[in-house]
This record gives sequence, structure tokens and C-alpha cells, in this order.
Amino acid sequence: MNLELQRLFLTELAEKSGEFIRPFFGRPGLVVDTKADASPVTQADRGAEELMRGLIAKKFPDHGILGEEFGGEHTDAEWVWVLDPIDGTKSFITGVPLWGTLIALLHWGLPVLGCIHQPVLGQLMLGDGAATTLNGRAVCCRATTRIGDATLLTSDPFNPSKFQNGAAFNALRQRAKLVRTWGDCYGYLLVAGGWADVMLDPIMNPWDIAALVPVIRGAGGVITDWRGGGAYPAESTVAAATPELHAAVIAALNA
Repeated sequence: MNLELQRLFLTELAEKSGEFIRPFFGRPGLVVDTKADASPVTQADRGAEELMRGLIAKKFPDHGILGEEFGGEHTDAEWVWVLDPIDGTKSFITGVPLWGTLIALLHWGLPVLGCIHQPVLGQLMLGDGAATTLNGRAVCCRATTRIGDATLLTSDPFNPSKFQNGAAFNALRQRAKLVRTWGDCYGYLLVAGGWADVMLDPIMNPWDIAALVPVIRGAGGVITDWRGGGAYPAESTVAAATPELHAAVIAALNA
């Protein structure tokens, strides 16, 4: 399947949404609203998604769209774009650059292209399940196979206890070499780029996950849900550098 046209358009979506978002980051007095699920949202989130939706409707009017802020349109279409304009809004509103824009393209419900874009740091990571690049340069996961040698990341250290097996997670992090909350989509960028080894989130939405699947797999990593099942759609995510490390992490999380 030749996806060059879609790849170029995905890059355009990332660049134009990044141009919109960038001026809002670190702005004094940025207005932050609270959604029904108690998560924060800003004009940057809403405006960037509106911008991308408009570009998609103009370029591919027969494609579907699923976005965090404005829901779904024609999501039963052959091709569906999945948008998370700012993944990591809590970091965004507090001036921490560990957030990004997630854009994915589904073909009959499966992610075939995905990107993680951090416009402030100038990082665009793009994957198609077979290869992953960062600003056009090929990247790959580290060859770590043991939990004791691994850098383990998660977005919120309290969420495993809320949504999964907290005791098992605590035992896992005690075995890891280094544990940090360099989370949200940026943690997956670090794994795919070879700077970290494991990234996990115990609760996720479709727009959180779709772009991560082709990025992690393209970098040679393994991504599944918390129990080792399918990565998309799923309500949790575990990504690891190697099959051996992933298997060890899944076993530990489900002990």
C-alpha cells in the first residue's frame, strides 16, 4: 500500500497545527476550562483540532475523523483520521514541554500511519509500522531485554492503583533501573527514539493510542494493552523496546 500522499498530508497537519499551538505555550493568563471528565482544555486544543478537521475535509472529504475535542464524523469510513491536538494538556498549561500532537490514519479501523509532534522542541516523529523517523532520520528502540536495566516511564504514578493492579505496578517500578514521569505521548517518543525502554498508561482513549501503534512498531518496539492484548482500540497501553522486555513487563503487571 502506497501511503506517500497521506504521509505528506499528515506532515502538513502536524506543521500547521503546531504553528497554531506554539504561541499559546507558556502564555501568561492562558484560559483553562474544565471538561465533563475533569480534564483541562484550552483554546489551543480546540483551535488546533478545528484547523486539522478543516484541512482534512478539504483534502479528503470522504474520510472520517475522530477527535478528542469534537468527537467523530463518518468513523465507519475506509479511512479515518484520529486527532489529539494536545496530548498532555496538564503539562501544556503548566509550561512543561512533555506534550505533543497525536495524528493517526486508520485503514478499516487499524492504524497505518501515526505521528507525535512536539512543535516547541521541533520534533516530528512519524511511523508506519515498518519504520519510524524523527525529523526525517531513522530511529529505533534500544535493545534492552531486562527490567533491571530499563528506564520505565508512566504519565501518572497514581493511576495504576486507580485503574489496574497498583501493587503489581509498584513491584515492577522497584525492579527498574530508573523510573520517571516523562509521560503522555512524549514518553512513547522517548521509547521509540531509544532514550527510554518502557512506557505505560493504565487508562487511555482511542485518540491517545492510535498514533502510537505505528510509531512504536516502526521503531522495532512492541505495544499492547495492559494484559498483552491488542493495542488498538484499547483502554490501556504498554509499550516496550524489545519483545523480551515487553513480555517481562506484562508478566510483572499481571502477577
